[in-house]
Parts: sequence; C-alpha cells; structure tokens
Amino acid sequence: MNEKAKILIIYTGGTIGMKENIESGALSPVNFSEISNEIPEIRKFNFQIDSIEFDTPIDSSDIDFNFWKKLANIIFDNYKKYTGFVVLHGTDTMAFTASMLSFMFVNLNKPVIFTGSQLPIGMLRTDGKENLISAIEIAAAKENNQSVVPEVCIYFENRLFRGNRTRKSNAEYFNAFASENYPNLANVGINIKYNYKYINYPTKQLDCFSVNTKIENRVGVLKLFPGITKEFVNAIVNTSNIKALVLETFGSGNAITKKWFLDILKNANKKGLVIANVTQCSAGSVQQGKYQTSVGLIDAGVISGNDITTEAAITKLMHLLAQNYSIEEVKKQFETSISGEMSV
Repeated sequence: MNEKAKILIIYTGGTIGMKENIESGALSPVNFSEISNEIPEIRKFNFQIDSIEFDTPIDSSDIDFNFWKKLANIIFDNYKKYTGFVVLHGTDTMAFTASMLSFMFVNLNKPVIFTGSQLPIGMLRTDGKENLISAIEIAAAKENNQSVVPEVCIYFENRLFRGNRTRKSNAEYFNAFASENYPNLANVGINIKYNYKYINYPTKQLDCFSVNTKIENRVGVLKLFPGITKEFVNAIVNTSNIKALVLETFGSGNAITKKWFLDILKNANKKGLVIANVTQCSAGSVQQGKYQTSVGLIDAGVISGNDITTEAAITKLMHLLAQNYSIEEVKKQFETSISGEMSV
C-alpha cells in the first residue's frame, strides 16, 4: 500500500448511509461522521482519508443529470489533491452514474470506485463495512507510481467491475451487481487479485484531466414484448422532442418483423431519431443480420449496441447528443467504444 496515498470519500446517499430508528423501525439517512463511527477499522489505514458529503443525501432513485454534473465537478475540483476517490452511492442507479461519469471524464488516470451496500451500515450483518474498506484499499493501490485501477469502477461483494460494463442484477443478495460481458477487474479474498490485462491503462502519463458535463437527457427506452401494439410503439417513438431511443430487443438483437413496426422505425430514423439496438439479455451481444428477424432493423436505420448494457447505452447517448455532433457522427461514435463500454 502507498503510505502517501490520499483518498477522498464522497457520500451521496444510499442504503449504506441509512440507520434504523429504534422507535419506528424506519430507515433514514445519516451524515458521514455517523457512517465512519460504525467503521472504526478505516482509522487503521496509514494514509489520509478525507470526506465530502452532499448537503442532503439523495436516494439513488431520485438521481438526475444535475446530480451527475455535481458529482463530476466535485471529483474534478479535487482531482490533483487525491490519489483516488470512493463514491458512496445507492445501488439502484449506481451503474447509470458510473457509466455516465466514465463518458464525462477525459484522460482519467486515477481510480473512481463506487460502492454501497444492501443493508444499512448500522445493521449487524451489513455488507457496507467490507465494501467500503476494500474500495478504499483499491482506490489507494499504486504500483510503479501508477494507480492500479485508473478507471471508473464499481466494487461490491468481493468483486471489482468496470463501471460502464455493470448492471444491478440482484435486489435480494449481497452480490447485487454483475458484469456478464466483461471480466472482473479484481477479485477480493485474503488477497486482492487484479486482472491487469483487462484494466485500461493510459499509454502515457496524463496530467490533462478534464470533465465534459454536457448532457442531453431527451433519450427514451422501448422494451419489446410479445403482443406490443402499434399505438404503444407510436406513442414512445413520437414522444415530443425525443432525440434518441434505446430499443431493447430479443436475444441477439431480434425484433418484430411486422411492416407497421419497421415502418415506424424507418420514418423515425428519417426524421433524425437515433435508434440503438440493445439486447434484453443479461449476457451476450446484438448481432444485427444474424437472423432474418433483425435484418429489417438494419434497413430501418437502427444501429447496433453490440454488447453494451442498457445503462451504458442510455448515458452514452445522453453524452453524445450533447456534443454538437451530426446525427451520423452520433451513430458512428455510439458504435465505437469510447470508454471500454463495449467490445468492438
């Protein structure tokens, strides 16, 4: 461990920061000082640990683009002061936030580790203690004067994931997250075993970190299901001012072959709507054209999301649409991996 490490913990809210009211039994947020009191072990780290907390802790279900901008700017403002960052965040939308920050950060060369818990920190069986302690250790880890994991990551239940490859997959057990299409960046047991070949390292030392906080949130999601109606599809596709649509398809990118459905998509594409094909499956990839049921999507101008998660697809489109790109450039950039979010 690097003795000169300096870690900044950013507490935004979430289950990890909840405590049970003895009288009512209801859970309510607490400030970070109460969290740290529940985990005296963090005082044993032989390096500096500071903290910043949001004035009002936010339930992750209420997170929006303003939250993302605020969090990104906190990291930017403190970037030169710290070795790494640990973000305490609610689990429900953690994968969305981690994905968005991976696109907002330019030339990131330090760890930004998201973590939280399924049980509040004040409960006897909480998973929050181990998650926070290990996240701090990973954020501080350096080898040859280089951060071991200079990425936006999610750490949960003994596993470190690339943030924009991750999704919440379990609401009941401690292993709440999964990264089905990309290997873990680290596995944590008695020792922390890093999977170095899967970690993104800069090709040269970077000292020009910046944050692009432009976000266009006029993005929608249409999940296909058997029996979906023309009226429903029309209502989603023709939503006022919508600029992009994530189309959650079956299997390897397959969809309805009915003429009315493909005509709606084709007309929307002609009007400038960006439509991205993302599989509903937890693992695997979109392969447009592999089956006849996806050929029509190509003809309708739908672009492939390959093996990207829905969370990363939504936030990537929000990022790209805000960059003053042409529609064709947005489509090109979407089908290109810009932050390790898809295999191409």
